[in-house]
Amino acid sequence: MKTVVVILVILLVAVAAILILAAMKPATFRVVRATTVKAPPEKIFPLIADFRAWSAWSPWEKRDPALKRTYSGPASGQGAVYEWEGNSKVGKGRMEIIDAPPPSRVAIKLDFLKPFEAHNTAEFTLTPRGSTTDVTWAMHGPNLFIGKVMSLFVSMDRMVGKDFETGLANLKAEAER
Repeated sequence: MKTVVVILVILLVAVAAILILAAMKPATFRVVRATTVKAPPEKIFPLIADFRAWSAWSPWEKRDPALKRTYSGPASGQGAVYEWEGNSKVGKGRMEIIDAPPPSRVAIKLDFLKPFEAHNTAEFTLTPRGSTTDVTWAMHGPNLFIGKVMSLFVSMDRMVGKDFETGLANLKAEAER
């Protein structure tokens, strides 16, 4: 009986420690990756501002061959909408371009619906540097309590950052063709 009580106390202390550590995590998160592309912003911008062009470079597009896509609003730029629904690797969600001053920036309202709900903002910034363009892909949003707990075990930056790196490499290859 004493052993059971000791085990329960240890478990309660461990759970309390996890919850306290999670509560101390920041209220927001930000993931950022960048690359340099040998192309002008005018060539890169359409690949980002038109969701139909994402199939050529987005790391998530190839994870579900049966991915269901819906496009609405303008073909590109502000107001363009892309909704998807797929397997457990891509989930279900919606993106809407909320700002897109050509050819320098694309801001996207990003709503994940499955496997978990999250509402974030993604931003692409294109900065010309002579014959090249620095492309920065960032995502930021609220870090809800469940996200804070998860971040004790899995780094959002590492998890999403790898996909950003793959996507930027694909975008670079596509723009440099």
